[in-house]
Amino acid sequence: MKISRFLLSLMIMAFMAGCVSTRPAAHSANTRFGKLRFIGAQTIPHNMPFMGAVTGGLSGIDYDASRQQYYMICDDRSELAPARFYTAKLYFSGQSFDSVRFTGMTTLLQQNGHPYPGAKINAALTPDPEALRHNAKKDRFVWSSEGERIVNNKDTILTNPGIYEISPDGRYLDSFALPSQFRMQATENGPRRNGAFEGLGFTPGYRYTFVSLEEPRYEDGPRADVNDTTALTRLIKYDNNTLQPVAQYAYRLEPVAHPAVPANAFKVNGISDILVLSDDRLLSIERSFSSGVKDCTIKVFLTDLRGATDISQINSLKTATGVKTVTKSLLFDFASLGKYIDNIEGVTFGPVLPNGHQSLVFVADNNFSAAEESQFFVFELIP
Repeated sequence: MKISRFLLSLMIMAFMAGCVSTRPAAHSANTRFGKLRFIGAQTIPHNMPFMGAVTGGLSGIDYDASRQQYYMICDDRSELAPARFYTAKLYFSGQSFDSVRFTGMTTLLQQNGHPYPGAKINAALTPDPEALRHNAKKDRFVWSSEGERIVNNKDTILTNPGIYEISPDGRYLDSFALPSQFRMQATENGPRRNGAFEGLGFTPGYRYTFVSLEEPRYEDGPRADVNDTTALTRLIKYDNNTLQPVAQYAYRLEPVAHPAVPANAFKVNGISDILVLSDDRLLSIERSFSSGVKDCTIKVFLTDLRGATDISQINSLKTATGVKTVTKSLLFDFASLGKYIDNIEGVTFGPVLPNGHQSLVFVADNNFSAAEESQFFVFELIP
């Protein structure tokens, strides 16, 4: 069902992670979310050539205020070119969004200093890049991989999801500790394939990192479905000094938005990215897709962790009792734009606009498919 173009007069106290063009924005505990005003959208050409590779697969985006540029991770699994991230400039004002210009490309490197191989060379070492954030305090990046889980009669390939710290030139520096609940297994335990570490973000001051699991683990219950509100996935909170997990929280997913066509075809709803606002609040993007329906259904929620149960020691949410999930309130439904909406997988605060309001930028992953689009959407956040 379509909703009004400007959603909610809901206000939530939150730290904002945005930056002005030349200096950090003044983070304030009384910054309020009111509504999003759509400024404009841009789409880059399918498989646009760039620096010996092609553009596409844009699964995460972040803004560097000091350099006035954006970083976008690519989910190409070293198939079309080595695993990588791009830098780009976006040109927009409070009135219009004019263009996107790619400016650079950096290869992600393994611990041994070599690029990651594609599946045809070594499937066990092939990453699935999904999220990327720039730590301005350290001038380094953190990125996530969903890993791999292939279990069939021909082969068994198990690669754990991971969260990695790298230098600006792509060199491996360190990795975050992986709780045992998130290790890939040949049995129906742990994360599902393509349902692992899809989003991440830092708290203001970079004390903590939050990582979102896209879909429920096998032990936590079934995947999201049409008219089903039982699907539970997880958010992980890490200490950035130790790179160790300090808490986990249960997150209840919305139902899949539309039945698939045919009925037994693929459908999904999960968290495609998060944007951290404070130590206990964040924006979460849920992306629903059903075969036979061209558009994705994209909803943005204000999510509050206060009062939620720390589920670090709970292996199965399916059987656990007394668990309090995080709370969430709908901020924006992209269906209200009345435009074709593709597979939005990244969000970041951009520069502060001339009127002093924060900008918000979303990017869509086209999966390198000619039937999909690499889209950018820019909004003004009106407090």
